[in-house]
Amino acid sequence: MTETARSVLDWLAAQEGAMLSLLEEVVNMDSGSYDKAGVDAVGDRFASFLAEHGMSVARHPREGFGDAFLATLAGSGGSNRPVLLLGHRDTVFPKGEAARRPFHIEAGRAYGPGVADMKAGLVMNAFVMAAYSRFGGHPAPLAMLITSDEEIGSPSCRGIIEETARGARAVFNAEPGRPTGNIVTGRKGGVFMECHVTGRAAHSGGNFEAGISAITEIAHKIVALSAITDIPNGVTLNVGLVSGGQSVNTVAPSATIGIDLRYVEPPQRAQAMVRIEGIVTGATVPGTEARLEIKGEFLPLRQDEASRAVFDVYREAMGELGSRVEGEFTGGCADSGFTSAVGCPTVCATGPVGGRAHSPEEYLEVASMVPRAQGLALAISRLI
Repeated sequence: MTETARSVLDWLAAQEGAMLSLLEEVVNMDSGSYDKAGVDAVGDRFASFLAEHGMSVARHPREGFGDAFLATLAGSGGSNRPVLLLGHRDTVFPKGEAARRPFHIEAGRAYGPGVADMKAGLVMNAFVMAAYSRFGGHPAPLAMLITSDEEIGSPSCRGIIEETARGARAVFNAEPGRPTGNIVTGRKGGVFMECHVTGRAAHSGGNFEAGISAITEIAHKIVALSAITDIPNGVTLNVGLVSGGQSVNTVAPSATIGIDLRYVEPPQRAQAMVRIEGIVTGATVPGTEARLEIKGEFLPLRQDEASRAVFDVYREAMGELGSRVEGEFTGGCADSGFTSAVGCPTVCATGPVGGRAHSPEEYLEVASMVPRAQGLALAISRLI
């Protein structure tokens, strides 16, 4: 272990209180994906912390969504390709959620909206960056990208994620560590869509026969779409949202469903989309029309040889510090799929350990904050 790495680990060992203090601040800020002001307030807080610790921070404006922030720390020699620490600061929770259930710690677990997914990971990344800044940097440059819209498929940040990853040596995405303590080495891809059906309104009593029911048509489509699910091969299709109609005594002139497709391999996506488009364009109820709109998409995270090598470095570093870590596959999607797809070696879920994300019971294991930061820092020290 280098002298710098030892100094970084020793400093991080004393930072749990400071980490929790910053985490409390940002958890107590609402930052739902569509709340630009709230998401930017969280970004400003991290930018301020990073600047205070000697880093250059560039703000990349995004219209309609939170801005992206990219902090950099120059290398002291060796590779000129940075190690990238990635994370998002948006949550799935509505405005006012932070006031309803603010950050608190109970029986060794921290609670609050976004505490594990993934504000704790951003705090960890920020402190690792601060530690290296404090002790003279790393031979390779370090970069920390803080995005704003991952929970809705990264519609505004995908470009900067891919651009930054293309020039990186490796990516560590600080999604929450699994409840087992493991990290994620494989994820499904996902496509998030809406199907809109139009019919024709009519009074349901006075001239029922003149109406064309969009709701009846969309019900047929839901049944047909559900048949795409193929559990043994890892393909699922979930219709998670249904809306439509005008009033109970009107034949429904419109209806909409939200569709979530998950898959393991890219050919599965292509096959499923052909079936989805056929179901959407076909009509069971004569006179209805339908259109499909893709609202967001994630690519699968796949472990190639280069990603496996970075994973091995991380696993060995955690093992040296007393934590056994393996890789897991999950059906959840993340920005790590984008970095993997552009060819950058990627490991995911390197953040502190937590669980029950997207629910009021979301929690963070407080005792994992420092060890995960130290493991990340030690792994970085071996990527030159």
